[in-house]
Amino acid sequence: MATKGPMQDPSVDPVIDPMIDPRTGEYAVIAPGHNFKSVTQKIAGIVLTSNTPLGWFFGLIVAAGVTMGLVVGCTWLFLKGVGIWGVTIPGAWGFAIINFVWWIGIGHAGTLISAILLLFKQTWRNSINRFAEAMTIFAVVCAGTFPLIHVGRPWLAYWLFPYPNTMNVWPQFRSPLAWDVFAVSTYASISIIFWYIGMIPDFGTLRDRATMPAAKYFYGMLSLGWRGSTRHWIRYESASLLLAGLSTPLVLSVHTVISFDFAVAALAGWHTTIFPPYFVAGAVYSGFAMVLTLAIPIRKFYHMEDLVTLRHLDNMAKVMLATGSIVAYGYGMEVFMAWFSASHWEFFMMWNRMFGPMGWAYWILILTNIAIPLTTLWSRKLRVNVTFLFILSLIVNTGMWFERFVIVVTSLYREYLPSSWGTYRATKWDYMIYVGTMGLFTFLFFLFVRFLPMIPMSEIRMMLPQTKVTRGVDAETATEETA
Repeated sequence: MATKGPMQDPSVDPVIDPMIDPRTGEYAVIAPGHNFKSVTQKIAGIVLTSNTPLGWFFGLIVAAGVTMGLVVGCTWLFLKGVGIWGVTIPGAWGFAIINFVWWIGIGHAGTLISAILLLFKQTWRNSINRFAEAMTIFAVVCAGTFPLIHVGRPWLAYWLFPYPNTMNVWPQFRSPLAWDVFAVSTYASISIIFWYIGMIPDFGTLRDRATMPAAKYFYGMLSLGWRGSTRHWIRYESASLLLAGLSTPLVLSVHTVISFDFAVAALAGWHTTIFPPYFVAGAVYSGFAMVLTLAIPIRKFYHMEDLVTLRHLDNMAKVMLATGSIVAYGYGMEVFMAWFSASHWEFFMMWNRMFGPMGWAYWILILTNIAIPLTTLWSRKLRVNVTFLFILSLIVNTGMWFERFVIVVTSLYREYLPSSWGTYRATKWDYMIYVGTMGLFTFLFFLFVRFLPMIPMSEIRMMLPQTKVTRGVDAETATEETA
């Protein structure tokens, strides 16, 4: 994904922006002037510094305060039961399932960046893959909260696992809700292992550079005796490729299984074969939007503009444009099939979704998921406009939440029999728990950027021009020429 800047003739006009290669006109992946030492100092200094920025403490305290909403909401839920939520019959699925699907979708970009782009040897991923993987894990933590509290008796949630027991009670393996348990747990396990394996070389660097005994011991224990030997690097590269190969199918399978929660039900608006690819594309779409939401403030606060460059932001915007187009196709197919199927129920569902009492939610998702992003991301100037991308990322994630709201609520509250129609109104406890998971996600992310290397030092060093030695030229000469 080559990202070109303003075209200039280097023989006539000197290139003012050092981030643009005068020979190709493309934005650089790493700013010029870096060497092995500067990269290590810049990334490791954030973790090993004894002067933690006051802004970090402020953000952590605010995130912890918001997380208390989750604690209070869940405590009251366990005391009083799910009756405190807005779920009723026929709208028995509410915020819990909506938020579960939304959070799982957000985590997909991390797996795609770390696994699929690694297999395709897309080196621009190196600057963003570490915190994208962290985002995946923290999003899965938030997502896993909702099925646990949605079952009504969370202390019996272990019944979902097929463990030997004297009651001979087994999960209903034909239920997609049981499939979710295996899909999400596998996804979380592989993501954590992949994330940790990728940090081992950096843990070795932090161990060697740390001055405090506690930090030396902590990072030394996590580094697993890493010495940077040839044998270690061979095993590290092999493990990374194997885990990338295991993770790649998960990008497709996990949200496909999540879509089966709806697609296998004989309900208008859910029973459709477009859901698996539609859900996967939507997950990647919202996931990359969240990566932009996190990457843009981080690069500004920690002055990482030379490592997370406009090339990265533009490439992520292009991925959003591609996946957003697939999502738009899914919306169009839903409308087309509601008409083409000649089913009274499908036609009424779509009419009610657009013009019924909750039609406002449908048009919000059309505006935020299609109208705004897909008409602006074609512009290269807007794709490299940092402020615009940050605002757009918030808009897209809002739209993807409304997509899940529309799928869950508008298909349930008016089903086959008018006598059983109802409505859905979320309560303050629904909102409190949902916002609380945002606080939990932000709290975990603040801890991550402070105590773990948010950008992989080892992979960034491999991208420096000093490492690119051509055959027939000795290393010292090549270093001088490419530095």
